Amino acid sequence: MESKINLPAPLLPDSIIQRAKALGSALLADGMKDLGVENDGAMSRDINPVDIYMRVVGTAFTLETENGDNLPIHLSMKLLSEGYVMVIDGKGFSGAAYFGDLIARQARAVGAAAMIVDGCVRDRDELTEMGYPVFAAGFMQRGPVKKNPGRVNCPITCGGVRVNPGDLVVGDADGVTVVPREKIEEALAAAEKKDAYEVERREKIQAYTHAKVSGGKLFNLSPAWVDKQLVGLGIKL
Repeated sequence: MESKINLPAPLLPDSIIQRAKALGSALLADGMKDLGVENDGAMSRDINPVDIYMRVVGTAFTLETENGDNLPIHLSMKLLSEGYVMVIDGKGFSGAAYFGDLIARQARAVGAAAMIVDGCVRDRDELTEMGYPVFAAGFMQRGPVKKNPGRVNCPITCGGVRVNPGDLVVGDADGVTVVPREKIEEALAAAEKKDAYEVERREKIQAYTHAKVSGGKLFNLSPAWVDKQLVGLGIKL
């Protein structure tokens, strides 16, 4: 792998970060369904948080490495600052951990919002106790090597999703979603619209449940599109 190290892309505005925090990885993936983004920006199901309560929203700081080599991670610590999410293309390597709690502690100390790696980590107990957001494809006790500087702040692929420096990264219990920087406004607007729909649906379901329990008048609970589908299938309602 040819090495290349670039400075980080500019941080996303706080207004964008706050809007994304009100949503989540699932809603943002929904928001990209019609935007032509591969996999709707949703990383593979293999990339999961060490603990389900871990959550992050931030600006992508990208790394590319392979074969359990964590030298690029160490070098990147000098370039990290508040608000960046370290997204590591580790090629899904499972033969060694790319990092454990010591590197995670250092990343947290320099201000990185989280670490996401398409590969393995170790020190699961310590990482869980820390509560610092770490997302990985698995766990492996064998330690890393330090050989190749890799590529830092270049376009990568992590969990089957293209990630460019400066993209919006959102991770939670459902997984990790990456929104291309040039699609952020469209994706947020669509996700917020979907969020409003889901709030309305929850309220309607709650009202139906209350009416059923209290002996009140029941009403049609199905969304209109479901009824339309049934009529199209020749089912009388």
